[in-house]
Amino acid sequence: MRRNPLVITAGALVLTVAAVVAVKYARSYESPAVAGAPTAIAQSPDHAAVANGPPDAGAVPSARAQAGDPAAQQRFEAAAELVKKANGHLGVAIRDRRTGTEWRAGELDRPSWASSTVKLAMAANLLERGRNGEIKLDTTARKNIADMLENSSDTAADALWDRYGKDGFVPWFQQQYGMVKLQFAAGAARRWNTLTCVPDDLLHLVTYVLDRADPGDRDYLMAATRRAGAAQHWGVWAAGAPNQPGVTNGWALETDDKVKHWVTDSVGFAGPEARYAIAIMFDQPPGGTLDAGVHTASDVIATALGAKTPADVTVPSAATR
Repeated sequence: MRRNPLVITAGALVLTVAAVVAVKYARSYESPAVAGAPTAIAQSPDHAAVANGPPDAGAVPSARAQAGDPAAQQRFEAAAELVKKANGHLGVAIRDRRTGTEWRAGELDRPSWASSTVKLAMAANLLERGRNGEIKLDTTARKNIADMLENSSDTAADALWDRYGKDGFVPWFQQQYGMVKLQFAAGAARRWNTLTCVPDDLLHLVTYVLDRADPGDRDYLMAATRRAGAAQHWGVWAAGAPNQPGVTNGWALETDDKVKHWVTDSVGFAGPEARYAIAIMFDQPPGGTLDAGVHTASDVIATALGAKTPADVTVPSAATR
């Protein structure tokens, strides 16, 4: 039985020997501001400017986006209303890679189960280590990477986790991709599917893939996430076909404090030239349903990006995640 993942224990922060070895391969993650991109500005409901701070559930679009695009302002305000009405803990962040501005709403600092969104980090890490010559990716490994991304295969993820690093993956994710709040849930086995994070961790991950990964790795990951199967046709996918979304989704019936509750997370990109990096995490209270989680997360993204609502999505089987 798992204990509450929000309680951080010292043991969860201890690096294993494998993790220490892993650090020497990691490149430091730079925030958009450090890397030279414009600092993201968000406005709270009273219109006081906040730089890189987590606004509340009533957040509206960045100041720059509002000034230059009234239609975007209306979309983001409508999406913020959906976030406020969501039954549960929902946090969403969308970064405009062209301008560097962000729209953020909901609970951005609350950790929740990352579920299968971690598969994108695993794939990026394996491709990078394979390119650097640290590991050999044979036909089986490459098939597992594709199956993990396109079909959200847990079996493939388990095989790659066990073969190429186990919990030694986590320092890579934290340091290389900026997933600084990623950690194992307290009391849980140290597996890829027992990690928790916040929406910014996922936003940093997809930003790294799009802006800093080797071009060959980036192109592969973009193509693979755009080929995501029907079980992942929701969340960021709800941006709509004209926006050519790429998506890695996670969904699971988790247990905290002896109570089961649905988690639906989505990370990816959408828009011309993958203009928008997107992350959304939705943790429902007991009694919530997978259907409600999928549709709520999808409608927020569709509304923010001007796609059809209710979003035309596929609710996956509860047996897969």
